[in-house]
Amino acid sequence: MRMKVEVELSYKLLTPGPAILAVEAAGAFGQEISNATIDFGPVEHLARVPGEEGIGEKIIIRTAEDLRCNYSASVVVTRPRPVFERLTAMEMDEMSGDALRYLLPSRYCQAERFVPFVNQRFGDKTGGAKVMAIRDWISQRLDYVSGVSNASTTAADTFLERRGVCRDYAHLMIALCRAAQIPARIASVFAPGVEPPDFHAVAEVYLEGTWHLIDPTGMAEADEMALIAVGRDAVDVAFLTTVTATELQTQTVKAIRQL
Repeated sequence: MRMKVEVELSYKLLTPGPAILAVEAAGAFGQEISNATIDFGPVEHLARVPGEEGIGEKIIIRTAEDLRCNYSASVVVTRPRPVFERLTAMEMDEMSGDALRYLLPSRYCQAERFVPFVNQRFGDKTGGAKVMAIRDWISQRLDYVSGVSNASTTAADTFLERRGVCRDYAHLMIALCRAAQIPARIASVFAPGVEPPDFHAVAEVYLEGTWHLIDPTGMAEADEMALIAVGRDAVDVAFLTTVTATELQTQTVKAIRQL
């Protein structure tokens, strides 16, 4: 699947300071990037560092007042759509080191709080079938509502409120999978058809020795997503992180399917 990605960001920094951006489609397995351009205008300093698990890059810039970013790229997604019902889970002693840490609770995904619920509700299933059952449970019981969550909302909050945005859906999916002893992490992606158009948060689960994208909102499939970054939860994949207060001027994200 081919898509054209376009991002325009403009923020005013209320006091000068560095900013970290993760806005570029990653040169990762299952996708090919071409015709990529990015422009920040005048900046005092710019550096690039590898993203989590070596996927993508984070851009660190320092600017006096205005933070601008214009990014565009063409992406060809070549990864197949997983058939989860055919995928089996792995025993802990068979997992790779990078998978093991994604069994642990994190700031927004308190997996330990969901163990009794997961065992009771999904205990009769294993592997990819359990992942799909968790995904279906979330999509059926949560309402997608903008503005009802904030930067402190956790998976436990979303479980109680039964509503949220893609970030909240992903955090709950990750927490439930970790509680089921299936490694899970968050992924930020571009995906056509996401409403409202924006950076989209989904989950990745570790089955049969590799990672598989899954969207608990149901808005995108693995073969329709361009991966940007991965991590423990939203802290690791935020498209913009600053140490000073900011004021939004413009933010536009487009992922356009191409023939």
